[in-house]
Amino acid sequence: MAENCTRKLIVEICNAKNLMPKDGQGTASAYAIVDFDGQRRRTKTKFRDLNPVWDEKLEFLVHDIESMAAEMLEINLYNDKKMGKRSTFLGKVKLAGSVFVKAGEETLVYYPLEKRSVFSQIKGEIGVKVFYVDEEAPPAPAEPAAEQKAETAEEKPKEEEDKKEENVEEKKEEEEKPKEEPPKEEEKPNPPPAEASKSEDTTAAATPPPPPPEVENPPIAHKEEASSTKVVATKSKVEIGKSSQLVINELELRSLSGEHNRIAYDLVDRMPFLYVRVVKAKRANKEPACPLHAKLVIGTHSIKTKSQIDKDWDQVFAFDKEGLNSSSLEVSVWAEEEKKEEQKEGDAATTATTVVVDNCLGAVSFDLQEVPKRVPPDSPLAPQWYSLESEKSPGNDVMVSVWVWTQADEAFQEAWQSDSGGLIPETRAKVYLSPKLWYLRLTVIQTQDLQLGSVSEPKVRSSELYVKAQLGAQLFKTSRTPVGSAWNEDLVFVAAEPFEPFLVVMVEDWSNGQLVGQAKIHVPSLERRTDDKTEPKSRWFNLVGAENKPYAGRIHVKACLEGGYHVLDEAAHVTSDVQAAAKQLAKPPIGLLDVGIRGASNLLPVKTKDGTRGTTDAYVVAKYGQKWIRTRTILDRFNPRWNEQYTWDVYDPCTVLTIGVFDNGRYKRDETGKPGRDLRIGKIRVLLSTLDTNKVYLNSYMLTVLLPNGAKKMGEIEIAVRFSCSSWLSLIQAYGTPLLPRMHYLRPLGPAQQDILRQTAMRIVTARLARSEPPLGQEVVQFMLDTDTHVWSMRKSKANWFRVVGCLSHAAILARWLDGIRTWAHPPTTILVHVLLIAVVMCPQLVLSTIFMYAFLILALRFRYRMRVPHNVDLRLSYVDAVGPDELDEEFDGLPTTRSPDTVRFRYDRLRALASRAQTLLGDVAAQGERLEALFNWKDPRATGIFVVVCLFASLLFYVVPFKVFVLGSGFYYIRHPRFRGDMPSAPLNFFRRLPSLSDQIM
Repeated sequence: MAENCTRKLIVEICNAKNLMPKDGQGTASAYAIVDFDGQRRRTKTKFRDLNPVWDEKLEFLVHDIESMAAEMLEINLYNDKKMGKRSTFLGKVKLAGSVFVKAGEETLVYYPLEKRSVFSQIKGEIGVKVFYVDEEAPPAPAEPAAEQKAETAEEKPKEEEDKKEENVEEKKEEEEKPKEEPPKEEEKPNPPPAEASKSEDTTAAATPPPPPPEVENPPIAHKEEASSTKVVATKSKVEIGKSSQLVINELELRSLSGEHNRIAYDLVDRMPFLYVRVVKAKRANKEPACPLHAKLVIGTHSIKTKSQIDKDWDQVFAFDKEGLNSSSLEVSVWAEEEKKEEQKEGDAATTATTVVVDNCLGAVSFDLQEVPKRVPPDSPLAPQWYSLESEKSPGNDVMVSVWVWTQADEAFQEAWQSDSGGLIPETRAKVYLSPKLWYLRLTVIQTQDLQLGSVSEPKVRSSELYVKAQLGAQLFKTSRTPVGSAWNEDLVFVAAEPFEPFLVVMVEDWSNGQLVGQAKIHVPSLERRTDDKTEPKSRWFNLVGAENKPYAGRIHVKACLEGGYHVLDEAAHVTSDVQAAAKQLAKPPIGLLDVGIRGASNLLPVKTKDGTRGTTDAYVVAKYGQKWIRTRTILDRFNPRWNEQYTWDVYDPCTVLTIGVFDNGRYKRDETGKPGRDLRIGKIRVLLSTLDTNKVYLNSYMLTVLLPNGAKKMGEIEIAVRFSCSSWLSLIQAYGTPLLPRMHYLRPLGPAQQDILRQTAMRIVTARLARSEPPLGQEVVQFMLDTDTHVWSMRKSKANWFRVVGCLSHAAILARWLDGIRTWAHPPTTILVHVLLIAVVMCPQLVLSTIFMYAFLILALRFRYRMRVPHNVDLRLSYVDAVGPDELDEEFDGLPTTRSPDTVRFRYDRLRALASRAQTLLGDVAAQGERLEALFNWKDPRATGIFVVVCLFASLLFYVVPFKVFVLGSGFYYIRHPRFRGDMPSAPLNFFRRLPSLSDQIM
């Protein structure tokens, strides 16, 4: 951002809906007061309207552009006191500066009105548009610093008094409007000259003062004084820099703490590194320019910089100090010079060839025992010129800086690490971001003036049309309708920023398969909406046919980008992000997630090196939300130690962190020049809701990978996780809020449509990350996102079946316990149940309290047995040990299948046998409901007649017998002694089993 650029924040107060009546007559006369960065504006009063419409734009000056994201915009609604007894509070809305968007990207967003106190009676919502505009500021005259200080000293007590008055007013049940508030615009007097001159002096450096005729949105006088104080304070902040006396709000403090934790590396071990920054070299003699490169040698470690001509290297190298086998560092500079050599061919002919020869310009040595240690907050060590020792070409210099520090040094991220192979881009640590995804909704309404041919032709009159739309590789189409009919169907696509340029809409004739015409819709200029209250505008587009048909009709459609949804790009059970696509709906984070990737141990070799021995080049990928991190690749080690720490913002506690370990095969290329594939080593997941807040979990997890020949343990990974949360209230409130944004419940997408869109989003994310540099491989992203969850697997089907059986086992245990009481298996327990039954019947009001007290005691006693360590992938629950090789081979078989026909036939027969058992079970369940329905439909007249007579006698019986007596008698009858019980089924059960079902009507 340029220094002479001014930023204005535009707040458009559109309307409010369903406000709380506050004037004692069933209505309200509402106006809005907007506060931002020490400035206050107000709207007009809308008299006696519970759904007021303002459509007013309020302008605010952004004093500090860099800190705008940390500022808060507060909108307060009041009922005008002249239309009632006193000004009453109607609600408020607070918006963080991080949700502000540029002009042109704003959308109308409805925010629910919040209470100011517990006793406030508030309801309704307000529609607001918030955006900012950057303008070029005119040059302003300098203002003496003494006047600024004096003005600040005079206005500071006034601002403190205003804050005290506002705090007192917030404690009332019905809030009064501040006393300094001006009257309505038509009765507002002009401000005094002193205040006008003061305001002009403070804002002259940023923007000229507004002209006096603009009185629609007048600023409030006492707040302008606070505004001037704010300007002075902001200027002093810029001059002082990072002062310890600056006021930091909660969002800034949270981000600063997260940055501190990331730099502090308090979850991992400190690893000492030797840092060498090679900046440039200087030659004594002025020879023709030739490429130069520097070479660093420490014992057996050797690495060189890039070759540059008249350019600086400015490269940093980090050597793992524990892996060094020498006590000295040698930095040498080499010139790549061309020499011509003559070679004889036969007796007479000679040929001249050009050979590039490295000529050493000199070297300088450093004793590693005398290298200084840098301890932050020290600034980086400044590079110095060192003379290169050389007998052939003396007088050359090199600029180098050498120091020792840990991986917490800010130069570590840009340095080329020695344990990662040096100058290999594919082995460096990187942070990736998933593309921002939107749902694009296209509503196809109808077509007109289609050029299909002569209307008299019967084929044209009976033609059926359908609309096909394409966005990138996505292709969806509507149903078929006759000519002249309307569709009114929605087609939903997944669009990723930066958007595809055009959405192509095609109309095709189903009868002959020909294209009638097509139209292109510009995607970046589409309307963006955040809720279902604003319908997108419908538009007519001309259809372009073949070359001889420039006009083939027109189509009526509605298209918009849905920002109120969260585009699902992960499997449902491993969701890590639930934020809406629109920036205006972003919520502040509730905590921070710190992850320390310490190292791995006992990794198995996954490939061979030089065809002689096994090796593993391991790296770690962690994914949470839109942020992906990738550690550096440590080459040829079975016990790598990364000791890298990363931080994420947490917006929902019921999300999952996914960590995967891979073997790097992309830094080596095959004979054709194509990079290899990264191999899976294992994956773990951490559910944040199972973590205690502000507690460090340091554990080792087993890495298991599923192969066609079974599950294989590949080693262990050691990680440290900490979920930090500063507010328990916001964390508890998160459990009561919906998991997904509001639009998922107002206009939900169907299950089948969600699965299609999820797979599409996964493919888009995979393609975008594969185009990064260095690329994150397609196989890595698919493994992290679980893109194969929808694929049929006999193993997963068995695992899910036993999960259902496990959930129903508690009901089975309860049934067996009741059967034991009923059969008097343990007489003292049965007698105790008799006593409990009498107590329940005599005191029914104690039933619920007793149940909840019992649940409280049981859960309190089980607290000591709670989970201490986050669980990893459960092999027994995954059913990998009891699965056959053919079932695993079927799981790894793609679509379409590549197996032999005999294998496919065998698997098909096995699937039919399994499906037949499921078919029988579904039929038995349906028969029970059909028997009950037949009882009420007189399908069996005798059975229904018996039931009618029983109902008549039962009604007379319950009219005479009290309900408590009935419950007590039924309980005693159910748990009667076995000598009073028969061996055959009861009469009601026999009667129900004899009722007819629809099974006999199935062919």
